[in-house]
Amino acid sequence: MVSQQLQTGCKPNTGQYSAMPDTPSKELADALFAVAAHRDKRAFAVLFQYFSPKIKRFGIKQFGSEAQAMELVQETLTSVWRKAHLYHKEKGAATTWVYTVMRNASFDMLRKMKSSKEECISEDIWPLIDEAEPGQHEFSDHLEDKQIKQYLDKLPLAQREVVRGVYFQDMSQEQLAEHLNIPVGTVKSRLRLALQKLRNEMGDHHD
Repeated sequence: MVSQQLQTGCKPNTGQYSAMPDTPSKELADALFAVAAHRDKRAFAVLFQYFSPKIKRFGIKQFGSEAQAMELVQETLTSVWRKAHLYHKEKGAATTWVYTVMRNASFDMLRKMKSSKEECISEDIWPLIDEAEPGQHEFSDHLEDKQIKQYLDKLPLAQREVVRGVYFQDMSQEQLAEHLNIPVGTVKSRLRLALQKLRNEMGDHHD
């Protein structure tokens, strides 16, 4: 539904609904109810035409990328289509509800981007380990190499624990958090700091 709207720039047919730039709150609320109750495509077109340019402007400001802004439009309005039944006019205006959905979608995108960036950092580091100790894959073998052990020993104990757990003991971040009795967010934070330090240290020795 949303992808079709993006591709065709679909406008609603004339009839019960009309999508003007200053669409009143009541009409937006009615459109949400129609989507929730009847999967009304004309009502959704009203919502799409009203909100998509506003969401896009927010996305460009948030991400600095038109492509990511359009992804935010897609994610937000897909959620609106699926979750319209959760809107209750007694709790606030339709615009407030949709913008809350938009902010949640934006936060999710930012978390995914941050996670992806951390994965890229790790991909930059571990080829250096492979070069330093080719053919070695077990943690005990890595520790036998004094150079690799030296890199790890320079990390604070808390950071060293998460590096060992994630990269040498094949533990997920969730498993490691449970094992260390700390929040998953703390594991992610320690891992990110550790990877940055290792990249700097190992990069200096491989220039």
